[in-house]
Amino acid sequence: MNVVRSAPKSANGGTAPSILVVEDEQALGLLLSYNLEAEGFTVERVERGDEAEVRLAEIPPDLVILDWMLPGVSGLEICRRLRARESTRTLPVIMLTARGEEAERVRGLSVGADDYVVKPFSVPELMARVRSLLRRSRPERVANRLSAGDLDLDRETRRVRRGTRDIHLGPTEFRLLDYLMERPGRVFSRSQLLDGVWGQSVEIDERTVDVHVGRLRKSLSRGRERDPIRTVRGAGYSFDETFGRT
Repeated sequence: MNVVRSAPKSANGGTAPSILVVEDEQALGLLLSYNLEAEGFTVERVERGDEAEVRLAEIPPDLVILDWMLPGVSGLEICRRLRARESTRTLPVIMLTARGEEAERVRGLSVGADDYVVKPFSVPELMARVRSLLRRSRPERVANRLSAGDLDLDRETRRVRRGTRDIHLGPTEFRLLDYLMERPGRVFSRSQLLDGVWGQSVEIDERTVDVHVGRLRKSLSRGRERDPIRTVRGAGYSFDETFGRT
């Protein structure tokens, strides 16, 4: 499968919102990827509808930019299938198309697209629509702070505090905590964490995840303080969704 991944480039140091670009025009796909990365998003790009189907069945991104006309499976059909599945029913979708007629716009929106952009389009306008849709659908992905119980992560200043004490984390541990905190309760395998936190197609042993989780735990919890990271035997790790609740 021809998937192009771009590493997170969030200006505030946190895990950037992820966007899947499904566009078979290579020049346009590269243009979109470049501008989205410049805005601080993590970008993956595929050029076929069937490739997009495989990618979306893995870990859904935070938003999809989806071309209407695609080889393999049409964007219209992909959108219809996304809305039929529980796991992707609310996944934000912006549909790109050369079809500007009102009837076609209605058709695109009727299958579940959240927004509809006609080619050629203004790239700054599309970037504004992406930000607006993410603010509405996934506010935690664009928030500067994440909090749970007495644990607070500030993406802008890259500070982590637990109660009254500062917690000093390395860059990888910070990204790992950010990634887990914004998805409390969700269990991630080691391979999923490698993809989501490291974000690059380099060969890293999955045991590396265990090492960094161990370092993160040591930094977060002292004495009898509760460990917010949960190990799920045979599955992976998650941020305990009950952490901080009485």
